[in-house]
Amino acid sequence: MEQSNIIVRVAIPADIIYAPAITDEMASSAQARGTGIAKRSPEYISQKISEGKAVIAVTKEGKWVGFCYIEAWGHEKFVANSGLIVAPEFRKSGIAKTIKQRIFALSRQKYPEAKIFGLTTGLAVMKINSDLGYEPVTYSELTDDENFWAGCKSCVNYDILMSKERKNCMCTAMLYDPKDHYAPEETASDFKKKSKVYERFMRLKKNRLINYLKKKKQEKPRSILSFFFNL
Repeated sequence: MEQSNIIVRVAIPADIIYAPAITDEMASSAQARGTGIAKRSPEYISQKISEGKAVIAVTKEGKWVGFCYIEAWGHEKFVANSGLIVAPEFRKSGIAKTIKQRIFALSRQKYPEAKIFGLTTGLAVMKINSDLGYEPVTYSELTDDENFWAGCKSCVNYDILMSKERKNCMCTAMLYDPKDHYAPEETASDFKKKSKVYERFMRLKKNRLINYLKKKKQEKPRSILSFFFNL
């Protein structure tokens, strides 16, 4: 579908009516992809809308198209653009990129000094982030705010995250540092050159982490006697 009929804007309180549909689509989309996502309630989405920390896309007729919101962590030193979702019938129209651009601009406006980061399992989102100037980073470069990581508890991959001591998981971490970053043209060009490598890496990482978790679950718990008698 062409974007000429779609309006992308900062969400307003009247948009709270879309919250249940947004959270339902977030959950069903993650299930269809077989990937994890930190679950969000309609009340949480409504809060973000009320705070002016969300971007929504709707048709001129008032039909919900897409959504994304802002979360601030670590005393506002870090900001995440989270929950990017597009209704199925509007996918592959380029609207996700437009929403991402708008939420990125809103984040820079509200938190000009903050580092903007994201976690994603999708190559398409990685490309969009690269076009904005994000770079792939290690988890150690993300916020250490416990509240952020607690939000991962509702993700199906949480066991993997914790088994790797929050150093790795299914998602790829990406970061935009306003004080130290490449031009978007450079990060976009670099991603284009390495996209096949990223795709293969994400596939291998997924397989290895799943196998690692399966192996951990199959290990028999040691009894307390084993610590004294080396059993």
